[in-house]
Amino acid sequence: MSSAEAVPDNVRSLRPPIRQSTLVRSGAEHTFAVFTGRLADWWPLVPFSVGRERVREVTLEPRAGGRVYETWDDGTTHEWGQILEWQPPSGLTMTWNATGTPTCVELRFTALAARLTEVQLEHRGWDALTDRELGEDCALPGGYLGGSFAQGWATILGRLQDAAATTEPAE
Repeated sequence: MSSAEAVPDNVRSLRPPIRQSTLVRSGAEHTFAVFTGRLADWWPLVPFSVGRERVREVTLEPRAGGRVYETWDDGTTHEWGQILEWQPPSGLTMTWNATGTPTCVELRFTALAARLTEVQLEHRGWDALTDRELGEDCALPGGYLGGSFAQGWATILGRLQDAAATTEPAE
């Protein structure tokens, strides 16, 4: 997806990235804004967060180098990752810390029409994980090896799809 992550054709990953996409009935700018600015409103915090019911806010600092983190009811924070690439409204790339060893999540928002956006997700970097980390439960049982990340991202993209389509863009 990004040239910074390009791998020569003769090198194949033993643990391929998770790739998913969805169509959202909303403009690209609005869809990007819902994803980046309103995570706590639509993200399924149970089970897809560290604190679950304790989470009061999810913050995405909108810049390269910014953090993505959840804040609990007692004020403590737990980092989800760090923004590596920030290109509103076309996309972002961030580290993903839920795996022990950080992996990388890239999202691309492509306008197909005034109120239709394709959101593409690629979660990569699995080759850096140990066999133990690959099999560990995350929010769902089975880890990468058991398909829980693919299932989780499908759920999360579905929630984004609903949230962006049912809210109005800011005037």
